[in-house]
Amino acid sequence: MIIQPGIAKANLGVSREDVTLEDHPLNPNPDSRWNTYFKDNEVLLQIDKDVRRLYPDMAFFQRPTDYPCLLILDPQNEFETLRKRVEQTTLKSQTVARNRSGVTNVSSPHKTPAPNSLSEYEVLPNGCEAHWEVVERILFIYAKLNPGIAYVQGMNEIVGPLYYTFATDPNSEWKEHAEADTFFCFTNLMSEIRDNFIKSLDDSQCGITYKMEKVYCTLKEKDMELYMKLQEQSIKPQFFAFRWLTLLLSQEFLLPDVIRIWDSLFADDNRFDFLLLVCCAMLILIRDQLLEGDFTLNMRLLQDYPISDVHLILKKAKDLQDAK
Repeated sequence: MIIQPGIAKANLGVSREDVTLEDHPLNPNPDSRWNTYFKDNEVLLQIDKDVRRLYPDMAFFQRPTDYPCLLILDPQNEFETLRKRVEQTTLKSQTVARNRSGVTNVSSPHKTPAPNSLSEYEVLPNGCEAHWEVVERILFIYAKLNPGIAYVQGMNEIVGPLYYTFATDPNSEWKEHAEADTFFCFTNLMSEIRDNFIKSLDDSQCGITYKMEKVYCTLKEKDMELYMKLQEQSIKPQFFAFRWLTLLLSQEFLLPDVIRIWDSLFADDNRFDFLLLVCCAMLILIRDQLLEGDFTLNMRLLQDYPISDVHLILKKAKDLQDAK
C-alpha cells in the first residue's frame, strides 16, 4: 500500500509550519528545528537532482503514477510536499554555492540551465505525481529513518529497478502498493549492502575496498594471465569495480538486463559472492581485447563495457561457480 499520510508526515522532515517564533532561522543551537530543516534540505536537493536523471533513456520515470501520495490528493492539505519544498528551496534566478573557505559565490542569472535541471521537466498538474517523485520520497524517508548513513549518491540507482519492477507489474494490486513494497525491499537490500556506502568502512573487511580486491583475487585464481596483464598496466579495481559492486551493475546495462542480472543475484544464497563471479566473468569474456590493448584502450573497455548479452555473462559466471 502507499505510504500513508501520517507516516509520510512524520518522516518527511521538519516543515516550515512546525517551527515557532522562539526557534528562528538564525538560531545557532544544533537542536534547532530550523537547523534540522536546512540540513534536510541539503539531503533533499541531492536526492532530487539524482532521481530526476534516473534512467534518462526511458520515459517511465517522468510519467505520472496512477497512485500518487494521499497527501497530494487531499485538496485541503497544507503540508509542504517534497516537490513544493524543492521549488521553494531552489533559487531559480541564480545559483548560490558556498566554497570550502566559506565564501559564497553567486553565478549569473542569465547562465544557461545545466542539463537535468528543473526547467527540463514538464510540471505535472496538482494532484499528479511522477514516478521519480515517488522514488524521491522513498529515498528521503529512508535518509530520515537512517541518519547514520542518510543518503549517498548512487542509492537512486538501487531503488530505480526495484520500483520499476513493482510499478509495471501487470497485476494492478502489486502496482497499487509499489511504493510501500519498494521501500520494504530497498530497506532490506540496504541492510546487506549499506557498508558499501559508508566511507569510514571502505578499508575494513566489510567495506568496498576489500570487496574490490576480492574481484582481483578471484580473477587471479581463474585467469592468471589476464590478472598479470591488468597488474602490469596498473589498472586497479577501483577504476571500474567500485561502480560495478556498489551499484550492483545497474549502470552497466539497460534496465531490463539489470533486472535479469538481479534475478540471478537475489536467487543465489551467496548472492554477493556470485556478484564477484559475475564481475570476474565480465573481465574474462573480454580477455582477448584486454590482453592486446594498452592502458587507455583497456580503461575505455572497462568503463564502458562492450558486451550487452547478460545471459552470456551469467552463464560464464555460473561456469566459474561450478568449477570451484
